[in-house]
Amino acid sequence: MEDVKKRKVGEAVGNGETSSSSSSEEEMRLLLDPLPKPQLVHLLSKLGSQYPSIAEEIRSIASADPVHRKLFVRGLAWNTTSETLCAAFQVHGEIEEGAVISDKTTGKSRGYGFITFKHMESAHNALKAPSKMIDGRLAVCNLACEGLSGASTTPDLAQRKLYIGGLSPNITSEELLKYFERHGDIEEGSVAYDKDTNVSRGFGFVTYKTVEAAKKAIDDPNKILGGRNIIVKLADSHKGKSLQTQLPTAVVPMALPMAAGYPQPGNAHVSTTPVAYTYPQTVASYPVSSYPSPPTAPTPYQAQPQISYAPVTLKKESLGLPSTPMGIGGYPYYLSKQ
Repeated sequence: MEDVKKRKVGEAVGNGETSSSSSSEEEMRLLLDPLPKPQLVHLLSKLGSQYPSIAEEIRSIASADPVHRKLFVRGLAWNTTSETLCAAFQVHGEIEEGAVISDKTTGKSRGYGFITFKHMESAHNALKAPSKMIDGRLAVCNLACEGLSGASTTPDLAQRKLYIGGLSPNITSEELLKYFERHGDIEEGSVAYDKDTNVSRGFGFVTYKTVEAAKKAIDDPNKILGGRNIIVKLADSHKGKSLQTQLPTAVVPMALPMAAGYPQPGNAHVSTTPVAYTYPQTVASYPVSSYPSPPTAPTPYQAQPQISYAPVTLKKESLGLPSTPMGIGGYPYYLSKQ
């Protein structure tokens, strides 16, 4: 009996017929409007699995908006063309449009592109395995409406993305991924190539799907690839080191606590919380009373007045023997007459 009722309902829905006992569209809206989204999804999924006409209607409505069918593909090789990009994704379904984005000035690839499938199911099939090897590089795709906010910017990305340095120029992306996949599943990764010459730059990046796999790769004591010792560390730590700016020695940024009530130049001080400021700053002069004044130079002696003396005349004595000879002790003596 139940099978007969289902068959009659299916025929009515398929032919667009309505019975006298069926509710109007307005009444159905009033019943469905307060239902939460999970219940509506469950209800439509159940009806779609039972009635092919309803399933086809749901499929056509979902595929009408290209936002559910368009994929953003990043990490492409510089030599990847629109044809090779479409060829890599056509295994998932019919492609409506696909293109690699190129620079307007140079005409060279910018390393990403877009794929628009004809049906939404094809896009979902492609997203089940977002990583795909294209022209020797592991490209990654996600819905274009998500942009870069998809799987590549998860909170733990900084702990999963590794910088690989010291690579031999002969190491390819396939060899790099094959070497590191022993630690865990890889989400994306490739060797960095020069845009103009397409020659390896001697380093690359590998992003694991789990943090544990990335830690294993870092802690691995045997880091030898292509006969060289390679560098393996978190990509964020390498980026921070390479972008660190050098400041002149004369101006060094310092964070100094400021006492309560100390105003900043140009800003009103509204709280007593210590505020940090950048050196150099205009510093108020120190109070005079805090430090003793430097000693002053002694006052020079006053000039003394000149004293005039009377001129002294020297008596010129005559040459020869004195008229009165002087004896011992200053007493005079006389010569006896002969």
